[in-house]
Amino acid sequence: MEKRSLGRSGLEIAPLAFGGNVLGWTADEAQSYRLLDEFVGSGLNLIDTADVYSKWVPGHSGGESETILGRWLKKSGKRDQVLIATKVGMKLAPGKSGLAAGYIAQAVEESLVRLQTDHIDLYQAHLDDPAVPLEETLGAFDALIRSGKVRAIGASNYSAARLEEALAVSAAHGLARYESLQPLYNLYDRADFEAGLADVCERHGLGVINYYPLASGFLTGKYRSALDAGKSPRGARAQSYLTPRGRAILVALDEVAAESHTTPACVALAWLLSRPVVTAPIASATSPEQLRELLAAVTLNLPRAALAHLDAASAPAPD
Repeated sequence: MEKRSLGRSGLEIAPLAFGGNVLGWTADEAQSYRLLDEFVGSGLNLIDTADVYSKWVPGHSGGESETILGRWLKKSGKRDQVLIATKVGMKLAPGKSGLAAGYIAQAVEESLVRLQTDHIDLYQAHLDDPAVPLEETLGAFDALIRSGKVRAIGASNYSAARLEEALAVSAAHGLARYESLQPLYNLYDRADFEAGLADVCERHGLGVINYYPLASGFLTGKYRSALDAGKSPRGARAQSYLTPRGRAILVALDEVAAESHTTPACVALAWLLSRPVVTAPIASATSPEQLRELLAAVTLNLPRAALAHLDAASAPAPD
């Protein structure tokens, strides 16, 4: 399996990452183990999670995904075969949110316990915290790298201006810098990333591990009408994509998938993998069959005409 450099971090990742938001949510513990075994057995290596996963589930308080991942790491003995990415910053409980130095120091220890490991390969700011000076946040991350508890740091959900500012702060103060960005980016959600974030990542050599590469399942073709909303827990979110532009994207995906003898989901991921700025989309699966469908995108090389067709159908509306 080819590996791609994640920024200047020294981390080498396969071109598709596993989205750990499903662990303990739409995949129970036994199914989570099967998915992780198959993912790693296929030669892929980056597993992305967060301390807040899956707080949105009734009865959950956050940490469920990290806990299941940690149990799998211990049971499987595969810690040295994978790279673990997790995040800090989203609200877990009163007084447990944000990117203040003290909270980062506390949160990383709790994640390490849940993950049953002595280090995190990629520790990410889950969202910007404008209430905390960037120098404080980056100083806390830098200390974790120097202590050996974290190998590299990344940002998620930052604006282009704030990401640029954070990189400048790191350079000015000799602190570790964000080596990756985890943005929302897919065939439908193009405008925000392409308007400025892509340029920042390209100029500074940051890796891009984008989330929702299939637009909450919409780009699989599973949700084509309001009646399809009940097909999965993500159905309601997918309904927001049922616009004229969204339907045009589905038509283009269907056409390219038919020409390539594959599925719309595979095509949507292959389109992302054709973008030079993208290092590895983060895709979730709840069954081995779904996972194999996604894995096929790694070896699917779309013709130029197909890419152009997808580009045209998904072009963001002008401002």
